[in-house]
Amino acid sequence: MEFTAGGRLEVRITPADVGKRVSVRRLNDGSRTGGKFTDTVGVLTSWNGGVVLITRRDGERVRIVESSLVAGKVVPSAPARRRGPAASYPELARVSARAWQPVESEALGEWELRAAAGFTRRANSVLPVGDPGRPLDEALAYVRHWYEQRELPAYIQTATGADGTQELLCAELEERGWEREVSAELHVGALAPLGDPDLPEATVERVHLSRSFDEAWLRRYKRFGVPGPHVGKVLAGGPSVWFASVPGASFDAGPAAIGRCVVDGRWAGFMAVEVDPAHRRQGLATAVMAALSRQALSEGASAAWLQVEDDNEGARKLYGGLGFAAHHTYHHYRYPSAR
Repeated sequence: MEFTAGGRLEVRITPADVGKRVSVRRLNDGSRTGGKFTDTVGVLTSWNGGVVLITRRDGERVRIVESSLVAGKVVPSAPARRRGPAASYPELARVSARAWQPVESEALGEWELRAAAGFTRRANSVLPVGDPGRPLDEALAYVRHWYEQRELPAYIQTATGADGTQELLCAELEERGWEREVSAELHVGALAPLGDPDLPEATVERVHLSRSFDEAWLRRYKRFGVPGPHVGKVLAGGPSVWFASVPGASFDAGPAAIGRCVVDGRWAGFMAVEVDPAHRRQGLATAVMAALSRQALSEGASAAWLQVEDDNEGARKLYGGLGFAAHHTYHHYRYPSAR
């Protein structure tokens, strides 16, 4: 990256640039007489008391002593995407939210408060895309009260790493004591290649598609305790929902693999792709996605998205091989008094 102007390093950012994406260089030992450089790129989220705070793409917050800066500049709000369908963060946030519809919701300005008796954080958290319509502290107090009334922890889902994401809100939440519990990435990719995998067609033909799921499908999913009615409402909710299953060796054994897809305009979202450990490395996850992709393509979709938690290396490898790339990172912040 180039920091020079007329052959000299320059710090060309000021506190007035808070909220912009910046690239900075600093000396590791904080001195001007020696030491090695470290470069940091992210959103400038605060500049107070001689300390610069930058939030990186993955949500990591980097604190830099102002006196150690040797160069800095404002850079484009998001790098050009090298592959995958173009999409804004607000578009993907709303599309992915419609795939995990809550049982109950309420608008707070442009924020959406969502609850589903605790089944999935996505359906039991605030989606703050836009302005809450009131001062932040007042909005956060309302959020805490709303979830307390439902005997649920107060969660807010935020995002970092793309144009229009919420690095500033993340910093505000952390300053007010909210704790980041879970981070994951939303990946995007082209849909058509998923429907034509490098697998025998007989493997894809083993996949059964349905508009509904059964108890065996739920047993393979295993993402809840006792499956109350709220679980079915969340899973069945969405613009056009499909469930996939691959029969196992016996009824008692349950499906060898399952999956869920929500078709929403040009987007097909994939989730709940699970494979019985006894049937892994047979291409069943790829087959499930292929069958669901073909259905989505028949409904006019052309782009795909899915969510991958940070520690799921197996899923990252699978989806990377299918052509998916990270679009942004999302986080769930919890208010600690709600424990």
